[in-house]
Amino acid sequence: QVQLVESGGGLVQAGGSLRLSCAASGRTLSGYAMGWFRQAPGKERVFVAAISRTGGGTYYADSVAGRFTISRDNAKDTMYLQMNSLNPEDTAVYYCAASQAWTPVGTLKYEYKYDYWGQGTQVTVSS
Repeated sequence: QVQLVESGGGLVQAGGSLRLSCAASGRTLSGYAMGWFRQAPGKERVFVAAISRTGGGTYYADSVAGRFTISRDNAKDTMYLQMNSLNPEDTAVYYCAASQAWTPVGTLKYEYKYDYWGQGTQVTVSS
């Protein structure tokens, strides 16, 4: 199985940027479709973005489309989430996840598609 570790979270002012990383170990990342989810305080975890095994396909939640960019470097077994124009509503714990499913990238918005999860990294956006 694959182990996932997120990093790159922190405190940033509104309008700023952060780049999250998700490093995989145990198995090569190229064997998995990947996604990012987030959970704000007192709320359910929600989908943010997903990417196909090769990186050729991506899919975003409406709330982040145009501001966030998901990418991956399979040679480094690492996935990224570049977050720009951050606002306080983006404050959450961000989780990366790996899916063994062979499925259209748009269906990767569902948590049940994922088999492995990281422990999360906190992102706090101040106003």
